[in-house]
Amino acid sequence: MGQGEADSPPAAEKKGAEEEEDDFGYRLFPDRNKKPQSFLVRSLFTFHNKCQLMLRLTLETNPYARLLLEALKQSGCTVFNDRHFSCENCDGCVSGGFDAATSQIVLCQNNIRQQSHMNRVVTHELIHAFDHCRAHVDWFKNVKHLACSEIRAANLSGDCTLMNEIARFKFGLKGHHQTCVRDRAIRSILAVRKVSKETAEKAVDEVFDACFNDLEPFGRIPHSKADAKRAYRDFQNRDRYTANL
Repeated sequence: MGQGEADSPPAAEKKGAEEEEDDFGYRLFPDRNKKPQSFLVRSLFTFHNKCQLMLRLTLETNPYARLLLEALKQSGCTVFNDRHFSCENCDGCVSGGFDAATSQIVLCQNNIRQQSHMNRVVTHELIHAFDHCRAHVDWFKNVKHLACSEIRAANLSGDCTLMNEIARFKFGLKGHHQTCVRDRAIRSILAVRKVSKETAEKAVDEVFDACFNDLEPFGRIPHSKADAKRAYRDFQNRDRYTANL
């Protein structure tokens, strides 16, 4: 997998982790290598049904997701529900991932239980999809590219809102948002790459300022759903203004 949203810190690294063969995180998404089940079989599983229903609600109503879908479409990368999303069972430490090899977002149906969680995961992965669409991202060989997209996803998806941090029992004042973004970007890299913590930290720190300040397509850091709604309106108005030039 190109990258994913980690739910909990990865296990302690083994010495010489960077020398091990890297599977790019695919071990966390075992259903990726299985033959797809028939619709009838999948429809019998509650997790799959619930995942599909929550996904549909996110795509239709969530302002973060709606803005990203519109931005992807304008960039020439229209997203189709059946083609670009897949509800699957995953390892317990991840909620979702973007498979750059297939341009597909994986949603971990066994780990996503609440609509708010689905909203955040879909937004996080759509940011990766947007980066994949607009830039020549080398997900598999350039850890700085991965770090940049993880920084942007943590910064813009709502992962680090005050309420989410309080729910994680993490509190802080000055600079806390930046600290959260940095920590979550490092965790996400460690979840899907067999690199040392030092390597992940170095990659994140080297690109942090530039990538943290890259706010496309939102134009701001949406700290709440209300912020995201305003960003969506501004994005639509920006498009209308450009069309009239």
